[in-house]
Amino acid sequence: MRIIKFTVNDEYNNRPLIHFLRGHVMLSTHIVQSLRHTHGAVIVNNRPSRLIDKIFEGDKVELHLPERTALPPLWDFPLDIIFEDEDLLVVNKPSGVSTHPTYNHPNGTLCNAVANYLVKTEQNDCAPHAVGRLDKVTSGVMLFAKNAYVASRLNGNIEKKYNAIATGKTNQSGTVNAPVYRPDPDKTIRTVDERGDEAVTHYTVINGTDNITFLEIITETGRTHQIRVHCAYIGNPLVGDEMYGGKATKDLNRAALHCKSISVTHPVSGEYLTFTAPLPDDMKKELKKSGIFVDKQNDIC
Repeated sequence: MRIIKFTVNDEYNNRPLIHFLRGHVMLSTHIVQSLRHTHGAVIVNNRPSRLIDKIFEGDKVELHLPERTALPPLWDFPLDIIFEDEDLLVVNKPSGVSTHPTYNHPNGTLCNAVANYLVKTEQNDCAPHAVGRLDKVTSGVMLFAKNAYVASRLNGNIEKKYNAIATGKTNQSGTVNAPVYRPDPDKTIRTVDERGDEAVTHYTVINGTDNITFLEIITETGRTHQIRVHCAYIGNPLVGDEMYGGKATKDLNRAALHCKSISVTHPVSGEYLTFTAPLPDDMKKELKKSGIFVDKQNDIC
C-alpha cells in the first residue's frame, strides 16, 4: 500500500477534508470514492478521518492508497530500466513491442512485462499504468506509474521530445496543424481529414541531406500515429514507414521514430525530472550511411 503524506496549508484551514483532497492533492473522483468506502484510508494527525471532517492549517494528512487495478497476464521480457522509485518506472521501449494489451493480444506487451517485473521484485501493491502510449514500431522513453493516484496526476502532464528520420528535405523548422482521422474503425491507419481530432506537431531539422532529414519533434497533442501522419502529409514520410509512404531500407524496416526524452513534474516529490534514451542502432546506421553521426545524447557529432 502506498502511503503519501501532506501538510494542510492555510488555504484549506477550517474546511472539509474532501476540499483538500480534491483541490490540493488533486485526487480523481474514482480514488475519492475508494477512500470514502475504506476505513482508515485517510489519517489526520494519526487518527482515521472522514472526508466531511474539518481540517486546519498544519494538520498532517496521510493517504493509504490501495492499488485495486488488476494485473494483466505476466510476460517474462527483459526491461531496459532508465529510472525507478516508489511511484514511477521509466523504461527504454524497443521497437516491435506494443504498449498495451488488447482483446486480441492480451499478452506480449510492455504492460505485461512491467507487471511481471513488479511481481518478481515483490512490489505487490503496485500495478502498471502506462502514461502516454508509444506505437508498436516506435522506440524510446516510456513512463509507467505504479499506482492510480500518480497515473491520474501525470496523464496529460508530460512533455515528450522525439527524433525521426524523414525522407527528402524539409524546411528548417515548422508546425503542422492538421486533424488526424481514422477512416475505418477496423483498421489502424490514420489520415489528415477535417473530420478528425485536432493535432499539432512542431519539428526542427537537426541535420540532413538531399535524401533524408534528421528531425527533433515536439507534439502538442497525442493522437495515434500523429507524427507519422503529419510527416507524410507534408511530403516527408518517415524512412521505413511503409504504412504512410516511406520505404524500408537494409538497416531500417520500421518507422524511424524514437522518443528521445520525457519530462515531468513528479506528483509526489514535486521535482522536475527528465528521462532520456539514446537513439537505437537501426536509426544510427541509417543516418551514418548519409554521413550523419549522433552521440549517446542523440546530438550530432
